[in-house]
Amino acid sequence: MTDLLHTHDLAVGYGQGRRKPLTLLSRIDVSIQAGELICLVGPNGAGKSPLLRTLGGLQPPLGGRVTVGGVDLYRLTPNERARRIGMVLTGQPVNATMTGCALVALGRHPYTDWLGRLSAADYTVVDWAIDAVNGTAFAPRPLAELSDGQRQKLFIARALAQEPDLLLLDEPTAFLDLPRRIEIMRLLHRLARTTGRAIMLSTHDL
Repeated sequence: MTDLLHTHDLAVGYGQGRRKPLTLLSRIDVSIQAGELICLVGPNGAGKSPLLRTLGGLQPPLGGRVTVGGVDLYRLTPNERARRIGMVLTGQPVNATMTGCALVALGRHPYTDWLGRLSAADYTVVDWAIDAVNGTAFAPRPLAELSDGQRQKLFIARALAQEPDLLLLDEPTAFLDLPRRIEIMRLLHRLARTTGRAIMLSTHDL
């Protein structure tokens, strides 16, 4: 079976604009299979976010390789990467007047034409993604009217709407109270089990 994502001797950190690259993590060899839920646990500053950004193709590795379905991640176009990997990052800017439905619809960008027009099939996927996170009741409302937990569910739905094989989430329970943290973790467990997608998330909260 081909791994959804595989790394070989991967090194991550910060190199751009530096005379000497800063390596945070190195010699990383990991394979991710469909249906797995993997947690990266560690304190702030340990390198969890740079690792996720490197695995998602947002920043280049300092060494080693990342392959997705046997293909070098950094040889894929941005649209090809977005169809394979969905990401939920912390501190994502949003338009507070945008509705939750409109936010989730942005996840169809890799499949639309240059005008961003959505087809009936695209809207079907958007509706499915919203339902998958139990967001049907609040998704039509503006983001400004939603709680942090509700907005986080919709960010997850946006990533699901990309129909990726792998979801990467950076601190998805940050800024949430304890009941909402438990709710989001249960949601991610269920999504991995029922959709067959691989999910990797970072956290410093045991």
